[in-house]
Amino acid sequence: MDLSREERVLYNPAFTGLLCTRAVQGHAMQYEGAACPLPVAVVAAVMALQPSIRSVLPGTMKTGLMKWLDTNEAVRIAMSRNAAPIAGVVRPGLLFALQVGALRAQGNGLSLAAGPTTKTVKGATQQTIAIQNAALLLGRWLPSTGSLSTVLTLLGVKP
Repeated sequence: MDLSREERVLYNPAFTGLLCTRAVQGHAMQYEGAACPLPVAVVAAVMALQPSIRSVLPGTMKTGLMKWLDTNEAVRIAMSRNAAPIAGVVRPGLLFALQVGALRAQGNGLSLAAGPTTKTVKGATQQTIAIQNAALLLGRWLPSTGSLSTVLTLLGVKP
């Protein structure tokens, strides 16, 4: 894969692992520490990395996924076109987060490990902060629609 310098920075395992961790953090905030399903962490990171999706994310958790997708039809197109290649760069980040102890794998999903990830979103640029905030929001919001298979089907992706 030929990547620009900016893409190499955003797609490095440390950053994509941080995005998976932010998604798990958002899920834990919303669902009182329940384990985050693995596809939620990966899909949230994949969606957060896409500027076309990140720019149209809802400002509130009350927005329904179906209504949001009806309003933003380009999201399904972007996900069907980009989800598989971006998931290919997110997976090494997820493994990195597990290896460094930022995340723990449990039988029913992922949970935060104590310590390495701060609760406050920080970053070197506004873009990295926006991407982390998007992953945090998506970790909270994606499971709120219903079953995970419904969410993935609505987004046009396969686990």
